[in-house]
Amino acid sequence: MARPISSDLVGLELPPISTSWNEKDVMLYALGVGARPPEDLAFLYEGNGPDVLPTYGVIPGLMAMGSVFGEVEVNPAMILHGEQSITCHRTIPPAAEVQIAGQITEIWDKGKAAVIGFEGTASDDDGPMFTAAATLFVRGAGDFGGERGPSTKDKNVPPDRDPDVVIEHETRAEQAAIYRLSGDRNPLHIDPAFAEMAGFDAPFNHGLCTFGFVGRAVLEGVFGGEVDAFGTLEGRFADQVWPEDTIVTKIWSEDDGAIVEASTHKGNVVLSQARATRRT
Repeated sequence: MARPISSDLVGLELPPISTSWNEKDVMLYALGVGARPPEDLAFLYEGNGPDVLPTYGVIPGLMAMGSVFGEVEVNPAMILHGEQSITCHRTIPPAAEVQIAGQITEIWDKGKAAVIGFEGTASDDDGPMFTAAATLFVRGAGDFGGERGPSTKDKNVPPDRDPDVVIEHETRAEQAAIYRLSGDRNPLHIDPAFAEMAGFDAPFNHGLCTFGFVGRAVLEGVFGGEVDAFGTLEGRFADQVWPEDTIVTKIWSEDDGAIVEASTHKGNVVLSQARATRRT
C-alpha cells in the first residue's frame, strides 16, 4: 500500500523488476530523440549494428519511477521531472535482459512542493550495466515536516567564456508522439485536455526527450561519437521544450568531460546544471 510522503522513506528499496529490449526498441528511441538518416544511420539501421544511444538507459530506468508510485502517495497530474542522470557502467547492447534494483535516495520538503529522488541500476549476468537516477518535483505535496534540502545553485555552472562547441537540433511537431512509444505514456505530452487540467497551455515535449537530444549532442561534441567513451550525463530540467523548438546545446570542455547547458532558439534554458564525464 502506498504511503504518504515522508523523510522516513529515504533508503526504501523498491521491488526488483525484470525487463528486456531489442533492436526495434533502441531504434525507436533514437527516432524519438531526433536521430535522422543518413547522419544517424548507426542508431537507426540494424545493418549498421545498431549502436545504442547511451541515454537509452532512462527508458528501462523509468520502471524504477513506476515502482515509486506504488510505494508513495503521489498525484500524477502534479508531477514535474526535476533532475535526471544516466551512468553507463559499460556499453548498452542493442538487445538485453536485465534486472533493475531501485531505491528512494532523497525526499525534501520545499514548502509548496515535495522532491522525491530515486535511482535504478540495471544488471545482467555480467554485472551492472547502467544506473538511471532522477528527482520528481511534486507540486502541492510539501509542508510535511521534512528538511528543505541542500542548495544546488552553484552546481555545474558554465565558465564565464564562450562555449567550445555549440550544437543545434530541431524538434518535430510529432516529436512527443514518437517519443512516448518508447514507454513514457504520460498524457501530459499528447492530450490537450490533460495538459490544460495540469495547468499548461498545451502538450509539450517530455523532459527525457530533451535529455536524449542533449545526450546526442554530448555524444558528438564531447566524445566524438564514441558510445564506449560516454560515462555520465546529469542535468536539471529548467523549462519546457515545445513542438518544433530548436534545442541549442552549449558545451564547455573539461579534462574528463564537459559542462553543458541547453536552451531553445527562443533563448530559454531548458537543461541547466548539466555535466558529462568520460567513462573510466
